[in-house]
Amino acid sequence: MEKIKRVSDAPKPKVISINMDAAFFFERAVQSLDRFHYDKALKYFRRAAEYEQDNPVNHCNLAGVLSEMGNYDESNQILQHILETIDPEMTECHFYMANNYANMENFEQAEQALVRYLETDPTGQFMDESEEMMEMLSYELERPAPLTSIKSREGLFEHDKARALLEEGKFAEAVRQLEKLVTNQPEFTAARNNLALAYYYMGQFDKAMETIRAVLEIDAGNLHALCNMAIFHQHFGNKKELAELTELLCKTYPFQQDHVFKLATTMGILSQHEKAYHLFKRLLKAGDGAADPCLYHYAAVAACHLGRFDEAYRYWKQTQKLDPGAEISKFYLDQLRTREMAEGPLTWSYHYHLPFEEQFRVLEKSTQGIPDQLKKDPLVRSSFFWALRHGDIETKLQVIQAFGLIADGEVRDALQDFILDRHEDDYLKKVAIFVLRSMGIRESIPAFLENEEIMVEASPYSPHLPIWDVKWQSVMETALSHMHKRYDMVQQYDLEILWVEFLTKMYPSVPKIQKSEGWAAALEYLIAKMHRRAISYQEVSARYGVTVSTVSRNVKLIDDTCGLREKMEAIFDKFTSI
Repeated sequence: MEKIKRVSDAPKPKVISINMDAAFFFERAVQSLDRFHYDKALKYFRRAAEYEQDNPVNHCNLAGVLSEMGNYDESNQILQHILETIDPEMTECHFYMANNYANMENFEQAEQALVRYLETDPTGQFMDESEEMMEMLSYELERPAPLTSIKSREGLFEHDKARALLEEGKFAEAVRQLEKLVTNQPEFTAARNNLALAYYYMGQFDKAMETIRAVLEIDAGNLHALCNMAIFHQHFGNKKELAELTELLCKTYPFQQDHVFKLATTMGILSQHEKAYHLFKRLLKAGDGAADPCLYHYAAVAACHLGRFDEAYRYWKQTQKLDPGAEISKFYLDQLRTREMAEGPLTWSYHYHLPFEEQFRVLEKSTQGIPDQLKKDPLVRSSFFWALRHGDIETKLQVIQAFGLIADGEVRDALQDFILDRHEDDYLKKVAIFVLRSMGIRESIPAFLENEEIMVEASPYSPHLPIWDVKWQSVMETALSHMHKRYDMVQQYDLEILWVEFLTKMYPSVPKIQKSEGWAAALEYLIAKMHRRAISYQEVSARYGVTVSTVSRNVKLIDDTCGLREKMEAIFDKFTSI
């Protein structure tokens, strides 16, 4: 008989299976992290990444634990793997890599990773941390980061950068950035307003007016645009439009501090001094501008226009205290002290810089060239750009000389535009070319001279000479090297004119030049005489190491050949009388 197997009636135990997936290991990893068990967390995150190899979060967590444990190289390898093969859009990996590189004191690569994060990340999740790291890296590398844009602040970053360029007086560069920004974001009215100001500073008034009209088409009540429009109407002499707009602005009571400031400065420029005075006092009482020397200056100027000279004195003393190195408060305090004895009307300008004529007086006294403060002051620079376009011929000549001392990219662009202007004086354009050459520009320069557009070569402008001999160049360079910093740009250029004319009239029978110093000394002697500077044959011959008789003989030949008095009249008929 077959034995029957009985099955027990006892209840079976319940077995719960463990589902070991990525989520399981993730939970275990998080628990380990909470207990600071980094080795276990690392093991669990590795398993999670193995289970879900296409999930960038698991890999990112693994990289984070490795970083916490000081294994920065492997952490970066994983982060790079995420960006290259799993999810290129996970831009925060660049930020994590930057942290790792910084911890390894590899600051160059940290900067590259951080710049990549800022330029590609659309959310700006780590913006505050990035700014702190950028500051640290700039300190370590002793230079600003090469950051061109911030993706999460698209437009705002570029606008801030353009505003900084305006404040530095780099108007052409600011225009390029703002034009691009306005093209990409037509509704960005703040950028349009600043573009209008940049055009205005450069003397391009039609463009400035057109840009402001575009702002008001977008936002008819834009206070910055209305203020700018009022200033432009004043400039163009549009009395009816100016009166209507001024009446509207006088009734305006803004609440935001930047609007109060904009309206106050505009009212000052429009000679609405009572309104400007109260607005400036309101700003000073608010406390936000208590450390700004410009604000006290504006209040002082408004007070002077209202005859409140005691108040103006107190404001300028505070300006002097806040900005002790500047000449501005000293100039106006001197005017206050001597105002009762002044023969003509005094200048009370809202612009926080010395009046234009006073700037040139400062430059004439300076032996070190233009001080950096003047070079970088946007209002000073804008006054130079304005004068080059709209001043009289004597003022333009002064500006060209001043540009030779500033000698930066903005100046180069302005002078190159100037020499192409069909309506400008040829003599001024030739001085401008000389200044460009003195700045180190050696390539051919396009210019409009003698009613035609030509390319001016690096050698002196000598259209009636078929050649330019190296010995002639040596004479001129010897003279200019001796005259450097002792003669201004116009005097140095006049030497070039005189030398070219002498050679042109003598050609082809130009005297044989054995020693350049003898001819250079003669040229300096003649230029000094032309500009009524004290000089003697003995002095100039000693400086150049030649005999008095050599200098005297060469002076006589140049004078006889060129007809020097006539030459002086041809050069200076617009500037001086003999």
